[in-house]
Amino acid sequence: MNPKTFLQTMITLASASLGLVAALAWNEAIKASIKAVFHTGDNLAGLYTYAVLATVIAVVVLVSLGRAAARIGGESIISREVDS
Repeated sequence: MNPKTFLQTMITLASASLGLVAALAWNEAIKASIKAVFHTGDNLAGLYTYAVLATVIAVVVLVSLGRAAARIGGESIISREVDS
């Protein structure tokens, strides 16, 4: 096995697993915040509030990362069509 390929694979796996841990931590923090601020508990309104908030955050982060990739000359998976 090529040591460079092994190291790249290990970095990729570590990044993905640490990203998952961070996402789960944010998940719990956001749920607790919504519960505290809106006093919703685990009812349907609280779950929808959490889902909408998580979606908005995800969209903002992905658009920001796409713009950052475009600034440094990289490619973004999400692209916007330009009107001709």
